[in-house]
Amino acid sequence: MDLAATSRHPPVAVLPKTHMSSQSLETFPNPTPQRDYEIAIRCPEFTSMCPKTGLPDFGEIRITYVPDAICIELKALKYYLLEFRNRGIFYEAATNQILDDLVAACQPRRMTVVGDFSARGGITTTVTATYTREHAPG
Repeated sequence: MDLAATSRHPPVAVLPKTHMSSQSLETFPNPTPQRDYEIAIRCPEFTSMCPKTGLPDFGEIRITYVPDAICIELKALKYYLLEFRNRGIFYEAATNQILDDLVAACQPRRMTVVGDFSARGGITTTVTATYTREHAPG
């Protein structure tokens, strides 16, 4: 039996995996590292590509973090997020990769990344990934 002939969806070309450049993220010194304060960032025009269909996915990425010694520079963050535009990636993977890359770049005290994705086929998806630094014993 030819599975391609019985599929409900036309065959989609397998798109090459694109390497995300977390090195494009830039930081700057936290002007008030002695205080806990929250930085909230919204990217209401986030786009990526469905890895199954190749169709565009749209959503909003919300980043909230308490910085330690360094903060994320916003222009570089914008360009980093644009790198997802042509990448086939599931919502869950995108949200978690953004969290992992941002934590590696700025080593915050706490961070939450929310991927709030637009409806596709009548279903919406919200993915929340969190990080809290564990304190060293002492």
